[in-house]
Amino acid sequence: MSGKIPFGPTYEEMLHPDRIDPQVRRRALEAAKTDELDPINLFNITWKDEAGSVRRVVLPKELTGVDANIVVMLGKHFPSGSHKVGPAYATLIEGCVDGEIIPGEHTILGPSTGNFGIGVAYIARLMGYRAIVIMPDNMSRERYDRIRRYGAELDLTPGTESDVILTLRRTHELKKDPRNRPLAQFELLPNYRFHRHVTGSSAVEAVRGIGNGRIACFVSAPGSAGTIAAGDQIKAAFPEAKVAAVEPYECSTLATGGRGQHRIEGIGDKMCTLIHNVLTTDFVALIHDDDCVKGLKLIQDGTGVLASGGVPREAAEGLRDLFGVSGLGNILGAIKLAHYLRLGPEDNVVTIATDGIDRYQSVLEDLAHRYLETADFVLDRWWRDVFRGMDDQNVHDFRRPAAKEQLFAQKERDWLPFGYSKEYMDSMRSMAFWDREYARVREYDRRIRELRGSDA
Repeated sequence: MSGKIPFGPTYEEMLHPDRIDPQVRRRALEAAKTDELDPINLFNITWKDEAGSVRRVVLPKELTGVDANIVVMLGKHFPSGSHKVGPAYATLIEGCVDGEIIPGEHTILGPSTGNFGIGVAYIARLMGYRAIVIMPDNMSRERYDRIRRYGAELDLTPGTESDVILTLRRTHELKKDPRNRPLAQFELLPNYRFHRHVTGSSAVEAVRGIGNGRIACFVSAPGSAGTIAAGDQIKAAFPEAKVAAVEPYECSTLATGGRGQHRIEGIGDKMCTLIHNVLTTDFVALIHDDDCVKGLKLIQDGTGVLASGGVPREAAEGLRDLFGVSGLGNILGAIKLAHYLRLGPEDNVVTIATDGIDRYQSVLEDLAHRYLETADFVLDRWWRDVFRGMDDQNVHDFRRPAAKEQLFAQKERDWLPFGYSKEYMDSMRSMAFWDREYARVREYDRRIRELRGSDA
């Protein structure tokens, strides 16, 4: 792969890594253990493990308090530690094959609140590009550290997760320089294509052998609203499936137009992103931000509490390190939807853990400063309040045409100021728009194979 852009996998190979050339697959799996910065790791961008099974965990019902099976797909095993590396790669590789991004000529811009920025820094490093990650200046320190470790520069804007609009404005300013090429996760459709094809199809596989083998509900918090595109593929396989977006109660932009501050890094960005296919979003569920941090603390340090409360100890221990704050938000949203939809023991709710605990130690340290006591009796109360006390309140139904119109109007308010035409945005009101964009997966796969040639 030396001497040229290390063109990596096709969309189909990210979904089915067993279709990668066996020699390349073996090299990639070895590099995952020994050399994180070897470009061959591009071929490890997949939800699947070495045996070809989707990496996921089924939460103990003693923990969740619901009859339905809560199936959590695990993003921490992706290169760079988060599934956001997938859309970062997809956006860069599409730019490469289109001839719009040229090595040695262009600098990559990555607007983000964390994980996508980490993914951009990582992919740019592997593919030989200079990268600048634009993100708010009050995110967890682990995110900044990892971005710098991968060699990218940071361009910080004021605020937190809820101020991501400032990162978009800064990105649009920087892209006026023709040498800069943004991997704009909130507005470019490779993000949608990756998640509809790779994440959605993997979710369909993830429930095989669990409950009735179908998906009753898919739950995902919109940051860029890339991940929630998996719901389009899930609905194609299981037409009865519902798709629910999770928002912080403190920043319920989709549900109520709210624009507050919150603690859930990776979601709740005060906008309806351009690539969000609101046609297939059935519900918006609101979760309190601090419940997600408390839930993460319980999973990390409350094994004994959970075991004494009836959760099998081995299962409780197996959950440690698997989730981050947004993952807990998705899990709590999944529990809420299981209550709301009155799901039974054969029903499956699928959700996503974007990353793992490795980038949230500073968040737990902050929790310890804010709460003077986090002894076992406190963790036991949090378990009962946050997990077992979850109810079906604060779920907004967006299946009605008038409710959909609310989301379309929000999207127009957010994106017309960035130069998108009303005609283009109106085209997104038809499922034909999204199906045409998804169909381009086949075209890009063909072109990636052609340009990759004998490199892989």
